[in-house]
Amino acid sequence: MASLRLPAQLVTRGTLNHHNSSSSAAPSVSLSWRRSLTPDNSFPNLPSSSPLNRKPSTVVPVTCSAAAVNLAPGTPVRPTSILVVGATGTLGRQIVRRALDEGYDVRCLVRPRPAPADFLRDWGATVVNADLSKPETIPATLVGVHTVIDCATGRPEEPIKTVDWEGKVALIQCAKAMGIQKYVFYSIHNCDKHPEVPLMEIKYCTEKFLQESGLNHITIRLCGFMQGLIGQYAVPILEEKSVWGTDAPTRVAYMDTQDIARLTLIALRNEKVNGKLLTFAGPRAWTTQEVITLCERLAGQDANVTTVPVSVLRVTRQLTRFFQWTNDVADRLAFTEVLSSDTVFSVPMTETNSLLGVDQKDLVTLEKYLQDYFSNILKKLKDLKAQSKQSDIYF
Repeated sequence: MASLRLPAQLVTRGTLNHHNSSSSAAPSVSLSWRRSLTPDNSFPNLPSSSPLNRKPSTVVPVTCSAAAVNLAPGTPVRPTSILVVGATGTLGRQIVRRALDEGYDVRCLVRPRPAPADFLRDWGATVVNADLSKPETIPATLVGVHTVIDCATGRPEEPIKTVDWEGKVALIQCAKAMGIQKYVFYSIHNCDKHPEVPLMEIKYCTEKFLQESGLNHITIRLCGFMQGLIGQYAVPILEEKSVWGTDAPTRVAYMDTQDIARLTLIALRNEKVNGKLLTFAGPRAWTTQEVITLCERLAGQDANVTTVPVSVLRVTRQLTRFFQWTNDVADRLAFTEVLSSDTVFSVPMTETNSLLGVDQKDLVTLEKYLQDYFSNILKKLKDLKAQSKQSDIYF
């Protein structure tokens, strides 16, 4: 077993002034994203309430252990060799499938799990087990890899900081130490404008950490996934269950993850994109009520809508902050601040489409995506009903 110690220069030190530029009178909050991986993992320049200032439950070692690999110095790595982190997720699996279709050698980093990700192997990918919360498991997965595509995010039951901050910093450091040629990171649109939301704050800090790491990289900010609307609205409406909504005016330009995967791989091959910050958005921004109305029309039935006022979510967040064991719930409810700010999660794609050579008409609209879903599912339900009637005749 060989020991890989991250070079001292990778323990990056720096400060990031993270504040709302629209208010010139507001004092600048200096956010230190220094990563020492020592028992004292605090960020002294942040307010004590910041999610990045919470003490970790365990100490993350700076020394990573990996199996010895006999590679001669200067051994070339194929540009088609990529590692997809978070390969079993909504976006990750689409990246894997698209990359395989385009002839890439795809390696998938997944956590050890009782139910193995056999579908990735069936597609033709190689699966390796590692955990971003355990940095010592990362280096071995990077051997022979040219490009890392980072789609990972923490599970709902995990503290946001564990994977999305500590894990990502460890991954970036290891990628730099092992000579990864390109790193693709997915962030959230407008994350720089909402430091009060822990996950958005962490995404913005990770963007800056990656930028200062010296890695050749592409940062892609996303607005929302169309796929997430199926479980949230389409399925409950079909099953005549309650659909939860809010009275928020926030609008989101949802995008099909297959389009995101396609545009990502186009960007990967375009040298003009290196080092750039791109934002991917769907053709139109939608409010929650507009999405529900669209689903009702396509399903041919009314939804049982339970509307939760944003003010109630805000009070709930304040209450959960009183208890240590509900702090992570409070972090996720922090998105209520975004919902109440009349934010539009959308950007014009004209410049990005021109840079990537993409035609806007080739991007799937939400109407088309949901229409295809409801057409397919309603046809299957009709076929099942017909089969059931035939069985009644025979029996």
